[in-house]
Amino acid sequence: MSRQIAFVIAVALAFAGCSPSTETKKPAPAASKQEPVPDVYHVRFDTSKGLIDLEIHRDWAPRGADHFYELVHSGFFDGARFFRVVRDFVVQFGINGDPQTNQLWASGMLADDPVKEHNVKGTLTFAMRGPNTRSTQLFINLSDNRKSLDGHGFAPIGKVTAGMDVVESLYSFYGDMPPMGQGPDPDLIQRQGAPYLESHFPRLDFIKKAVIR
Repeated sequence: MSRQIAFVIAVALAFAGCSPSTETKKPAPAASKQEPVPDVYHVRFDTSKGLIDLEIHRDWAPRGADHFYELVHSGFFDGARFFRVVRDFVVQFGINGDPQTNQLWASGMLADDPVKEHNVKGTLTFAMRGPNTRSTQLFINLSDNRKSLDGHGFAPIGKVTAGMDVVESLYSFYGDMPPMGQGPDPDLIQRQGAPYLESHFPRLDFIKKAVIR
């Protein structure tokens, strides 16, 4: 299996547990009408390894940028683990440690954005398992993945502007998720929450607080 095919399958598998196949897809919660999303905004992740600064561009992917803004504003990412860290590949996150909170957001599906920017190193992109399936999980590219992802609908919404060294230092020794490796099972994270990760994968790094700057 080529690395390109393996990558796309792996991203799809990580996202597959977000919405059971027997359930009807629901639209993602709409962004707040009281606070318009800026054309360009900045997000800071205070993580267990240090600070990561992100710059988000609505003109790159407006639906994704608006949804990410609402997720950060709601505190969804606070306490979330970087559950998939594969060196020279991706860092993935976006499953809330409380199953009820996660289900509230993850059951919604976001319409696709056209791919306008490349999935190069440092870009932030929503995970997906097919058309119109973006929800809460995102990844930061650790290498130039444009050949693997651009043609499959993965639309970057922003990029790391500071702290890429922090991103690259996140704990990765558990390996990839099943069946690619021995790391956390995203479906179990969603069903059991933080206790599953704390008992089986205690060394995972996490987001202490995500704030819009």
